[in-house]
Amino acid sequence: MPRRIESHLLSGPAGNLEALLEAPEESELRGLALICHPHPLFGGTMHNKVVYRTARALRSLGYVVLRFNFRGVGKSEGKHDGGIGEIDDARAALAWLRNRYPGLPYTAAGFSFGSQVALGVACAAGDAECAIALGYPALRASTGWTHCVVPKIFIQSTHDEHGPAAVMEAFFAQAAEPKRLIWVEAQDHFFAGGLDALEARIKSLWEPGSLHH
Repeated sequence: MPRRIESHLLSGPAGNLEALLEAPEESELRGLALICHPHPLFGGTMHNKVVYRTARALRSLGYVVLRFNFRGVGKSEGKHDGGIGEIDDARAALAWLRNRYPGLPYTAAGFSFGSQVALGVACAAGDAECAIALGYPALRASTGWTHCVVPKIFIQSTHDEHGPAAVMEAFFAQAAEPKRLIWVEAQDHFFAGGLDALEARIKSLWEPGSLHH
């Protein structure tokens, strides 16, 4: 699907946030999607392959997608804040996106560290269409999202070293409904060898009879 892409520097709580806005070239928009990248201290940026594929899948479904760099990454100002400030960054980016496109439903998505941030933002707000957590690092999970009423979709590689099957299943069992856990055949945490399947699986969440909530 053709797209419009714009570069922005958004006003964030620790300074400017570097962002990319991608919109489908069509008048009928399904909604908005904010996508959070993996851990900044381990090379995570908004250009990560999983983040890019997620953005492309959601845009193809009619979503306006905003990717951004957390504080201290790329052209984003500030320094890493252990996940606390990063949630504030995501809130600021989401507020900017919703202000630009008022009245549309929104989805928060993220990969790895970004999945924790996306869930944190969506669950605290309580009004997200859904939250999509890709490659959730269940081995280091600090919460099971036991009180989050937002529809939660966990998409995990079958060979995720940071969220192996047994650990992820136990974590998922603690999460509040509504929820789904989807496995994608891939070689590692980064969905190596499974990126095409991942993108197709995200698209299928909105097919008739397989709605995301």
